[in-house]
Amino acid sequence: MSVNEIYTSIPLGSGSTHAHTSTWVASTLRQEIAQGRLLPGSKLSEQALADALGVSRNTLREGFTLLDSELIITRIPNRGVFVSSPGAADIREIYAVRRTIEPAALAWGPALDVPALAQAIVEARAAAKAHDVPGMADANQRFHESVVRATGSVHLLELMGRILAKMRLVFHSMSDAPDFHSHYVERNAALVELLASGQRNEAAQTLLGYLDTAEAELLDHYESSQKI
Repeated sequence: MSVNEIYTSIPLGSGSTHAHTSTWVASTLRQEIAQGRLLPGSKLSEQALADALGVSRNTLREGFTLLDSELIITRIPNRGVFVSSPGAADIREIYAVRRTIEPAALAWGPALDVPALAQAIVEARAAAKAHDVPGMADANQRFHESVVRATGSVHLLELMGRILAKMRLVFHSMSDAPDFHSHYVERNAALVELLASGQRNEAAQTLLGYLDTAEAELLDHYESSQKI
């Protein structure tokens, strides 16, 4: 899919009073990044995006400012606005946040929805069987969003939305290692089994170790790629 096709596929606002605000713009672009449709290094055309979203260029720029503050996009003088390409420091920051939120959500979250987590596993396994790496990544994102949703906190869910966008940019660097996603499908399934049997603390500890492993694997891959 070309960048122009991506722009035209972005959903317009519903017409509500808050739809065409800079916050909505940032949220929409963040979601496009989290779903893997805007890739690291992609140049974001102001005019094309403003037209696609149905907003003014000033509103779009305000949305860019929000995403720039989250380090999801990068503004380069005299060149334009680009989707960020995360480095080692970004990976460490992402996993520091995830280790703080996700295990606690599994252990104590009052809104834990085990069926929703199980459904994400069904979707991930179907994608793995079809050798659909983006599909596995999508299902993985939904799984971890559901984990954070267990907290019942709107603010933590908003934070996770930003983390998911950064995660997708990091995961894009693993496109040459499709097994990265596939072996985490079964790790997620093991978490669901623990949760289904009421072993929430055990699931939290298992997830903590899993996040440590994933961070180390991503950092190793990133550092190796910098030597090429």
